[in-house]
Formats: sequence, structure tokens, C-alpha cells
Amino acid sequence: MTAADIIRDTVTKNDVVLFMKGTKMMPQCGFSSKVAGVLNYMGVEFADVNVLADADIRQGIKDFSDWPTIPQLYVKGEFVGGCDIVTEMTLSGELDQLFEAKGVVYDKAAAEKIREANA
Repeated sequence: MTAADIIRDTVTKNDVVLFMKGTKMMPQCGFSSKVAGVLNYMGVEFADVNVLADADIRQGIKDFSDWPTIPQLYVKGEFVGGCDIVTEMTLSGELDQLFEAKGVVYDKAAAEKIREANA
């Protein structure tokens, strides 16, 4: 399987996937840590893919999404964005709307707490 096949397979088989540096339990960069932290806090079940473990996946995900940076969040096979976009969507409530529209389970009260803390 090529990197593109593995990536396509991963985003198809998992409702929420975060391609990141490190893992959700041990992020290796601040941006990956921030997005994983938001998802963990909101109680979202997600697959984490450590791009540092595989150079082909690390480059492949950039080619797959045509997006130059890591982390990258996918919801139901759809590329959502990186750290800045996910942060912005969390604070605006758009991430909640996306999860609701896609049938992804999350803790709405936790999402509200994030917004209150950043108001």
C-alpha cells in the first residue's frame, strides 16, 4: 500500500482522525498538543496518527490534503484544518456544529467551558 492508500483507508475507517506529531497521549509539538487537547477535553473519540513515525505518511498527508502543515484534523473523511482553524472553529462553535452534523459524539458542556475560558 502507498502512503496515500494508507491515509485514505485511515480517514475512511475512523470518524475522527488527527494526523499529528507524536500521539494523543504524548504529543511532540505544541500545535499537535493543542488540537489533541481540545479533542480529548471535549471527549471526542479519535484516531491519532504519529507522522514522526513514518516519513512517507508525514509527506503523504501534506500531499493528500494539499495542506503544508501538521497537525491535520479529519472528520468523517473530510479535511477540517490545522491548529489555527480547529482553534477558531472551537471558539466560534463551528466545531460543535460540524460534530453534530456528522454525528460525532462530544461533550457540549466541555466545549462551552473552552469558550468561556477564552472569552
